[in-house]
Amino acid sequence: MKYKLLNFARRLGLMLLVIWTVVSAVTLLIELVPGSPAATILGETATAEQIDNFNQKHGLDRPAFFISYTDEHGLAWNGTNNRYYDYWAGLLRGDLGTSFRTDRPVLDMILERYPATIKLALAAMLVAVGIAIPLGVLAGRNKNGILDNIASFIALLGISLPTFVIGPFLVYVFAVKLGWFAPTGSLYPEDIVLPAITLGAALSAILTRMVRSSVIEELGEDYVRTARAKGLSERTVVYKHVLKNGLIPVVTILGLQLGVLLAGAIITEKIFSWQGLGLLLLEDGIAKRDYRLVQGCVLVISVTYILANTLTDLVYRRLDPRIRLS
Repeated sequence: MKYKLLNFARRLGLMLLVIWTVVSAVTLLIELVPGSPAATILGETATAEQIDNFNQKHGLDRPAFFISYTDEHGLAWNGTNNRYYDYWAGLLRGDLGTSFRTDRPVLDMILERYPATIKLALAAMLVAVGIAIPLGVLAGRNKNGILDNIASFIALLGISLPTFVIGPFLVYVFAVKLGWFAPTGSLYPEDIVLPAITLGAALSAILTRMVRSSVIEELGEDYVRTARAKGLSERTVVYKHVLKNGLIPVVTILGLQLGVLLAGAIITEKIFSWQGLGLLLLEDGIAKRDYRLVQGCVLVISVTYILANTLTDLVYRRLDPRIRLS
């Protein structure tokens, strides 16, 4: 019991440290970007008075961090009168701040878009698994054969092609030429097909190589020879015994790749105008220099990534009893 509490405390501490580091780094980077949020949002025709009012309303007239420059004393320590302190004080109360551009709570804007991004990431993961498992098993069972070479070529092609190449290609073929899907948008259920394939293609290539390696390794184990000696069919041996043990490293990769999917969703959502968190971060946050919106989106993405890794660890322990026993 004591070990479990210590392990939980260690995980919680690491999670908080990662969140603090990510948000602080993003805050520093957006402060270093040239330009003013007031000028970007209000436009070039804004008067000096309008810019001053905007800065006062959103606290932009105060220092960004604890240390600020003064004419008389050089570097001066600024304890609570800064935007960084205000943000974390609000965060502890569950307040992610207010958007500079829309004056809406950032949390409400994120909650509107977050389900669409998670749905896209899960759909991409299903596409990747649906392609990788049969293709990886086929390659593993036919090591160094024609099917193995074909599967390896497809996997290499999937890894090599970035999403900004696959996405427009799929749009050209299936939306423009064949007319099966709409080129952009997220209004209808079928609109998720092309973005999910685009986002899941690279992941499926990585998983295919993982499944292939795992199947080849597991086929040489003693329990496989025992199962075959009992008269079990090759299909039963592969899919019931080999694949169960071979999926353990694949599950780990899936959990780690969820963060990659969330990051890749930014480009994919832009290509297909998918109304998710990535598009919100890119168009309404970064492009408009909406500090609070950028901080909130990055915070939610990092927390999602951490929770996915924790869930992966639990599933990993469930699949492999040796980890639970240790």
